[in-house]
Amino acid sequence: MELRDAVEADAERLASLTDAPQDVMRNLVHDRTVRVAGGEDITGFVSFDAREQTVYVTQIEGTADVYPDLLEEPLRFARAEEMDIELFALDSEADLREAALNAGFQEIGPGPRFEGESTTRYRLEL
Repeated sequence: MELRDAVEADAERLASLTDAPQDVMRNLVHDRTVRVAGGEDITGFVSFDAREQTVYVTQIEGTADVYPDLLEEPLRFARAEEMDIELFALDSEADLREAALNAGFQEIGPGPRFEGESTTRYRLEL
């Protein structure tokens, strides 16, 4: 699967994947590390940042088949920097939760509610 850095021109497609405004996605591209899957026809993306010895997956969107490749991007960064990594997944996102467990993350408890929905917190200590 082709993965590349997101560019500002990707904001429209990222917005369509998330139902977020294009301005929000444009800011995401500028403020976070964002990798997209699928080349010209973007099928998913992952955004992440690092703080205090932890890499945080801030957003991941796409189809279930791209989750493993997308998760590998922040995992690679975390390994290279010798940092732990965390993500929150909506409890209704069974495919993402399964991909996180398959990547080695451990479920460590409930996360915050997001738009009224429960989340689960996952962490991988490297």
